[in-house]
Amino acid sequence: MAATTIRGKHVDIRLWTQPETVEDQAMRQLHNIAALPWTFRHVAVMPDVHYGKGATVGSVIAMRDAVSPAAVGVDIGCGMTAVRTSLKAEDLPATLRHLRSQLERAIPVGFGQHRATAFTDQDASDWGAFWQGFEALTPAVKANSAKALHQMGTLGGGNHFIEICLDTRSQVWVMLHSGSRGIGNLLAQHHIEVAKALAHNQELPDPDLAVFLANTEEMKTYRHDLFWAQDYARRNRAVMLRLICDVLRAQFPSVAFETPISAHHNYVAEETHFGEEVLVTRKGAIRAGRGDMGIIPGSMGTGSYIVRGLGNPDSFESASHGAGRRMSRNKARKQYTKADLAAQTTGVECRKDAGVVDEIPSAYKDIDEVIRNQEDLVEVVAKLKQVICVKG
Repeated sequence: MAATTIRGKHVDIRLWTQPETVEDQAMRQLHNIAALPWTFRHVAVMPDVHYGKGATVGSVIAMRDAVSPAAVGVDIGCGMTAVRTSLKAEDLPATLRHLRSQLERAIPVGFGQHRATAFTDQDASDWGAFWQGFEALTPAVKANSAKALHQMGTLGGGNHFIEICLDTRSQVWVMLHSGSRGIGNLLAQHHIEVAKALAHNQELPDPDLAVFLANTEEMKTYRHDLFWAQDYARRNRAVMLRLICDVLRAQFPSVAFETPISAHHNYVAEETHFGEEVLVTRKGAIRAGRGDMGIIPGSMGTGSYIVRGLGNPDSFESASHGAGRRMSRNKARKQYTKADLAAQTTGVECRKDAGVVDEIPSAYKDIDEVIRNQEDLVEVVAKLKQVICVKG
């Protein structure tokens, strides 16, 4: 669909969804972002848009010489990884419960962590230099070094997941969704509070939209911590993917894996758009430059998509990060039951208890409609449907 433009105070708001489908809270947030003097050109709003802390989830914000920590999200570097395997549907066992249990034993979920460090040189290079970077992080997180070590290669909770999926040709895929775990959250919360206290942020329409300005010590410190946390998230997914592949190799010794697809969807990047160097914040959005491979998941009972970016300049070369929630977690818990969850995840080997009712498919937007709304941003490469879903 063509983007709809809404006039904003400083810049316009361009939406790849029908404006009437955006909840009032989220629309107010979009207008707050569009009123900031640092926001460049326009705010690009993805079809999975919904209310978030400070900035909406599903928003792409380019700024000149400034960045808002809340516009990144509290899970810095959160994103997706997927890989196609050589397995076919008929290679999988008739009962998938044992395979799901093996995955849950290999990768801690929720608040869990590894008893010993799980990362190896197979997963990424320069681990020594990376962990040395921890020593240069803000002192506010120094007490969490052991936790950061042992959470490397863990899933977390909420909407994070590990899935075994089938595409329309019955090929088996591995897909996972996670971020920078507890350390990224601590860094995000710390820097949001630091930014709020700065003098130039005292008259903002929403204190959570506080920014750091270029050429300041606060910006320098934030950028270091931010890029370290984004690297943590990338490495975290790489460790998990290797652990998942190890589980599959143990059960299917001849399995082969193609080159993984990996993409952040809560992050900052230094990019050039419309001829200007800007800091682009994608919160619940992926980069979709021409030829970029991306992953757009639905929910724990619906399909997901592998996509290729079309490089649309008006979206700052971006696309949605998923289906996007259509109701809050609290509302989902009140409205739906375990029986509803079981019905909506029929055919998927997954948790079906009260602890994940807030992740029920009905709490999310229609992923097929979300994809249709961004046909000028991405092209579909493959459609997947999960047969196993591991949740924290």
